[in-house]
Amino acid sequence: MKWDPAKYTEFSDYRGRPYKDLLGQLVDVEPKKVVDLGCGPGNMTRLIAQRWPQAQVTGLDSSQDMIAKAESSEHEANLDFALADARQWQPEEDLDLLFSNAMLQWLPDHRDLLAAWLGKMKTGSYVAIQVPGNFGSPSHALMRQVAESAKWAGKLGGVLRDGHVVGEPEDYQRLLLDAGFQANVWETTFQQLLLGDDPILDWVRGTALLPVRHALDEQDYLRFEDDYRAQVSKHYPFFETRDGTRLTNFPFRRIFMIGHKLG
Repeated sequence: MKWDPAKYTEFSDYRGRPYKDLLGQLVDVEPKKVVDLGCGPGNMTRLIAQRWPQAQVTGLDSSQDMIAKAESSEHEANLDFALADARQWQPEEDLDLLFSNAMLQWLPDHRDLLAAWLGKMKTGSYVAIQVPGNFGSPSHALMRQVAESAKWAGKLGGVLRDGHVVGEPEDYQRLLLDAGFQANVWETTFQQLLLGDDPILDWVRGTALLPVRHALDEQDYLRFEDDYRAQVSKHYPFFETRDGTRLTNFPFRRIFMIGHKLG
């Protein structure tokens, strides 16, 4: 898929919150070599480079547009970026910390990949990973429902991932434990307050709707948006605050995991 760095960072405060929360849990870690797998436009990877200025930090992403944006932006001397396909990537022997935020869910076989990476990482190394856990929420379930309807199934059959693409926290806990890691796994639901006339649609345009956008021509895509909007708006009503601001609450569940390989 072709990613739009500007669209992806449109909700940077909300998209960046899980990244910062995950990074904030790494209180006793002093890595020398860090990889941020699925770094996107690199704006958040800078936080890792700032946190550990003595470490060499590399941001990897499969999108040329994302890497181009990351490389062209101001960044720290201990930070570099490179193009890489996570499905082919393997951790190097001296990797101290594998960091990955909101990337693994795009890979259908990510649990097998993660197990393989964990097995190759050295004793004493860490992993810190976050994945969205909202594939069963109306924002995503209704998108699949519209795509699978009689009107759209012919063009969108198999395009969207099912609701089980991401596991439950205990699934990732077991993966870490089986690979010899000490496991710290938790989940958080962020109550995100969004502005705008189509706040849910605006959010998913930058991520979940991308497979639909690339499977349809422009006119069909706009028609799909209309059908999706008609369904999803019923589940995320507007409300007004005391000062008259109109908002929509968008609960967003995230699954976090940190592992330390004990050997």
